[in-house]
Amino acid sequence: MGSTRHQTFGNIVDGFQSRGRYTFSFAEMSMAFGGSATALRSAIRRLKEKGRLVSPCREFYVIVPVEYRSLGSPPASWFVDDLMRFAGKLYYVGLLSAAAVYGAAHQQPQQFQVVTEMPTRPMMTGRVRIAFVRKRDIRHVATQQVKTETGYMTVSTPEDTVFDLVRHVRLCGHLGNVATVLSELAGSIDFARLQDAAARATVPEVQRAGYLLELVGEEAPAERIAEHLRHRRVRPVLLRPGASADGKPLDERWRLIINENVEPDL
Repeated sequence: MGSTRHQTFGNIVDGFQSRGRYTFSFAEMSMAFGGSATALRSAIRRLKEKGRLVSPCREFYVIVPVEYRSLGSPPASWFVDDLMRFAGKLYYVGLLSAAAVYGAAHQQPQQFQVVTEMPTRPMMTGRVRIAFVRKRDIRHVATQQVKTETGYMTVSTPEDTVFDLVRHVRLCGHLGNVATVLSELAGSIDFARLQDAAARATVPEVQRAGYLLELVGEEAPAERIAEHLRHRRVRPVLLRPGASADGKPLDERWRLIINENVEPDL
C-alpha cells in the first residue's frame, strides 16, 4: 500500500469502500495516510463521531455505509473474517448464526455467534453484538467457506451445527427453540457427514440430537444418528442437564430421561 499524502483521510476511506473493502487496521491506514499517528487518530475520531467508522476492538475499524448508519454498523458477516484475522484467532460462525446461514432463521439470533479456541469478550459495533463461544477442539469441527457481501466467512457445516446447538442450549434459548431450528436445518443435512459429525460429538449430545430430530418428525437424520449410537457405549442421561430427574420417564430408544417437556414452534 503506497503513500498517498495528498489524499484526505476521508478520501482514503471512500476509496476503500468503492473497492468493496469495509475494514482496516490502524497500522494499514498509517501507511496509506502518510501523516503522523496523532493526526491519523484525530481523523479517525472525527469519522467515528460522524458515524462513518466503528471500532469493535482496539486499532481495528469498520466502515459504515450510509444504509447502515441508523444501525451503527454493517452486519457482522461483512467483517467477521477480517476481524478474526486481525485478532489472530481461529474461528467459525456457529450456533444460531450458522443455522441462519443455512436458512434456519425462524428464530433470528439476537447476537452474531462466533466460536473461537480462546476466551474472547463480547464486542459491540453500533447495535450489532458479537458473542464468542470457546471451543478447545475447534480444529476438529468441519467448516466451510460461505460467500458474504464482502468476501467469505468460515461457518460450521450444517451437520456440526446440529451438535453445537444441542451442546449450547442455553445460548440458543431453550430446548424447544433448538428443536425448532433443527427442524429447519434438517433439509441441509448430508447423512454421511452427519454420522461423521456425530463421531466428533459426545454420546449424550448425540442422544439429545437424535431425540430432538425425531421429536420434530425428522425421522431420516434421527435414524442415522441411532445407527451411529449402536456402535458407542450409551447410558441413560438427562435430556436437560442440571434439571431434576425425579419421577421422569426414560425414553428407551435414546436412553434419555425426559426431564423437560419440549415444545417446538412448528
